[in-house]
Amino acid sequence: MTKRNPFVVFLLVLLTCGIYGIVWYVKTKGEMVKLGAEIPTAWLLIVPIANLYWLWKWSKGVEKVCGFSGIGAFLLCWFLGAIGMVIVQSQLNKAATA
Repeated sequence: MTKRNPFVVFLLVLLTCGIYGIVWYVKTKGEMVKLGAEIPTAWLLIVPIANLYWLWKWSKGVEKVCGFSGIGAFLLCWFLGAIGMVIVQSQLNKAATA
């Protein structure tokens, strides 16, 4: 996993009106797939109901890669948006250093 500064992730999501959030999801998805996570194509992010399924699978990838709760990652990113991304990124950073 690539270490990213959580504050920079938050700032970029705000400055780009959420576009960097999509980029962040796609980049972390690629890194987690290389580590063995099973996450479907990121094109599902733009399909209204399928994006929830994709986020669920992505969250399960977070659980597999760093041991952080998949349900927790899903709820954080779904309800808190950029703040949830910051928390998940800090967990991914811990996995990158381990």
